[in-house]
Amino acid sequence: MASEIDLYTQYPLHMDGASKAISLPPSSAYTSTQSTTINSELEELNTLHRALISLDAPNVPPPPMPVNAKRGAQIAKLRESANTAYRKNNYAEAVRLYTYAIEMAISRPGWEPVALAREDLSGLYGNRAQAQMALQAWPEGLTDAKISVDSKPMGNVKAWWRVAKCLAEMTRYEEAKTFLLKGLEIEGRASDGAKELVALLEDVEAALKRAV
Repeated sequence: MASEIDLYTQYPLHMDGASKAISLPPSSAYTSTQSTTINSELEELNTLHRALISLDAPNVPPPPMPVNAKRGAQIAKLRESANTAYRKNNYAEAVRLYTYAIEMAISRPGWEPVALAREDLSGLYGNRAQAQMALQAWPEGLTDAKISVDSKPMGNVKAWWRVAKCLAEMTRYEEAKTFLLKGLEIEGRASDGAKELVALLEDVEAALKRAV
């Protein structure tokens, strides 16, 4: 039997030409409950409409804005500076610079594509996680790696590996195993970098056996 959410009922609504208010013409085809429910919802809609048109102009959302290329360039420059610091083993400086880049990426205007922000943040949090791990700051690295995975679950093998590695370093082997299996399920065992997940999974399973 179909649930209410699966049912669709079309009602012959009427719009007033002057006020643009929507109403349900009286009809014996509706029960009193139906009429009351529909009229109540229409009144809320009409109230919202009146509130919107009463706003000071412009009372409509602005058109989509193009991506701010300057902001993207600044984020890329900070990322590259952080990468350079990491390559020089200056991990604390790398963390600091990645943090600045993350803050800039988070502050992207709401009208810019969400996918763009997610792509930026996935990479930046992943990179900062690696720098945290180099400092053996495992809880901080774990947090950043998880955010990277949440921002981009697919095509992000390194982030899955970093999450599991941080958990393993904190001897949270069962959780590490769960993340590795989930990562392999999402990324696939034939994906680039999957060998690293498999190798870490073998290490984690060996640690679990030693703990028994």
